[in-house]
Amino acid sequence: TGFYISGGLEAASMSKVLGYGGVCEHQAGMLFPRSDYSDTFFPFGNHFESYSLQRKRCRISAPFVAGREVKLLPSIEILPDECLFEIFRRLHGNKEKSVCACVSKRWLMLLSSIRKDESYTTESVGHLEPEIGFNSNVADYSPTVGEKYGVDCSSSVEEPEVGENDCHGFLSRYLGGKKATDVRLASIAIGTAARGGLGKLYIRGSDATCGLTNLGLKATARSCPSLNVLSLSNVSSITDEGLCEIAHGCHSLEKLELCHCPGITDKALVEIASQCPSLKSVTLECCKNIGNESLKALGRHCPNLNHIVIRSCPLIGDQGITSLFLSAGRILQKAKLQSLNISDVSLAVIGKYGTGMVDLTLGDLHNVKEKGFWVMGKAQGLQMLKSLSISSCPGTSDFGLQVIAEGCPSLKLFALSNCPYVSDQGLITFSSAAGALENLRLNKCNSITLFGVFSMLVSSCARRVKALSIENCSGIKDLDFPLPIPSSSCRRSLRSLTIADCPHFGDIGLGVFGGICPGLTHLTLNDLPDITDAGILPLVRSSKIGLVKVNLSGCYNVTDDIIASIAELHGKTLEILNLDGCKSITDLSLAAIAENCSVLSELDISTSRITDIGISTLAAAKQLSMQIFSLGGCSSVTGKSLPSLVSLGRTLIGLNIRQCDGISFETIDILLDDLWRCNI
Repeated sequence: TGFYISGGLEAASMSKVLGYGGVCEHQAGMLFPRSDYSDTFFPFGNHFESYSLQRKRCRISAPFVAGREVKLLPSIEILPDECLFEIFRRLHGNKEKSVCACVSKRWLMLLSSIRKDESYTTESVGHLEPEIGFNSNVADYSPTVGEKYGVDCSSSVEEPEVGENDCHGFLSRYLGGKKATDVRLASIAIGTAARGGLGKLYIRGSDATCGLTNLGLKATARSCPSLNVLSLSNVSSITDEGLCEIAHGCHSLEKLELCHCPGITDKALVEIASQCPSLKSVTLECCKNIGNESLKALGRHCPNLNHIVIRSCPLIGDQGITSLFLSAGRILQKAKLQSLNISDVSLAVIGKYGTGMVDLTLGDLHNVKEKGFWVMGKAQGLQMLKSLSISSCPGTSDFGLQVIAEGCPSLKLFALSNCPYVSDQGLITFSSAAGALENLRLNKCNSITLFGVFSMLVSSCARRVKALSIENCSGIKDLDFPLPIPSSSCRRSLRSLTIADCPHFGDIGLGVFGGICPGLTHLTLNDLPDITDAGILPLVRSSKIGLVKVNLSGCYNVTDDIIASIAELHGKTLEILNLDGCKSITDLSLAAIAENCSVLSELDISTSRITDIGISTLAAAKQLSMQIFSLGGCSSVTGKSLPSLVSLGRTLIGLNIRQCDGISFETIDILLDDLWRCNI
């Protein structure tokens, strides 16, 4: 009853909202300036079309106040929130809401507070469709809500065409640091609703972040019913109130990640579990107020839950883990339990009722003893387990590993890290019992030696071990006595060999590997100061299939001779070559690569002795089509290599020239202009 409309956009919007079909021009002036006019001319209610003649805008004289100037607010801002709420909930399309949200932050937050069930439909309002509305040129040329509040509401990929009421969750959005505020989150919620719907939302806060509260999550819950992935990290201001709104508004939620969220308790997780039956994956990390009740609710109410990650949650213990696996052990396929106050009881229940487990990770379980691993294997419930990782568990022993191998007949990948009580004997007995083992990874297992490794290869020769990784194991070093040599059938199985950060491992041990790896395709030797060309050469010559990936980073005794041998023998198959930190590498290596390597896609020669001549030789190789080229820290490379780098850049998508002191800023600017497709 009597609005003062100033501005064409507001005039068009109000005419549609209130049901008037008349034309509201930019300078139409006052529509019904007094309530008695409207009562006189419109006794038939608000379903009436009218036309208002143009007239001059009325001047409103402010009262004179001595000493200060009174600033008059636009008359539309005088309306209380209750009136604006009633107007906004009669908007019929997401595009119209997005346009209105651009007016002010107040309008944005009001629009984001409207639930779907609070909005009027066309049938419920029953008004006549106006001739001019938000789908006219007024809306077409107005900014989007994302542009208004500094948020990209468009998609990085081509978006499908959707109708006004279609929200399928096509879009993904990320907010981090100081940008994680209620206003930005509300603008994302409103803006994406008109562009296919928000499907994935990732929020990464910081200790200084205070702009994001429960209001932002409420806006998301009320405007984004299609949300299926929610990830919250380091947002202490979010509490149960905000997450409960997500539970009631986003019933399609399938993945939830909570990391460093101290304000969230069991109350919110119980609500999520009961309201989101489609939940498939839950991650809880460093949430000090989430306990056993949350896991009980997830086990009872989430029939599709197949992935759970729990780390450093002090209130979660045996009661929660046992309840979860008793209820959902048949459907859980992946579980990662780290730094929890659980005991042998939890491992016994996992071994008995985790019949659906395919991937299991156990880490930093200091209260689990040898008995826990023994019972887990003896329970015979992990028949489907294919991947098992154990790290920093003092209860891991030789005897426990043997029982685990016997109870997990489908095990293909086994990773053991920081378990000092596992020796050569445990490795040998485990490999003998693990009939399906294909991938073995050892990290910081200092009681294991080369004798145990080669004995394992001998005992499992019929089991087709394809990948072996040994890292940070001080017990892996050259031995003076003969090592067991695997049979010819085992020699054909090993495809990938990784040895890294073993300071006492040298040419003698590597030479033994050279005699048993004719099928090797991936070779990684990192940070091995005692390795020279003499140790690597037997491996290079023994590979009959052809090396595809070679990583020699940190082996500073490697010279051009071995690189030339690799290029000559495996140039037709070599795709990735990493020589980072090989300080003896010169332009001769690049000449061999340019001459022999035809399928090389990644080359790293950082901190080597190459010069402009080597870069020029590489650029002259017509058969090369590299995608990633790294020469960081090569101080002998100068601006003279600019034409060569531009020539190589025709196929590059990544170029690393960090700490190349010989390349000037002017050269870098030219590279940025010429290689605009390449990430430099």
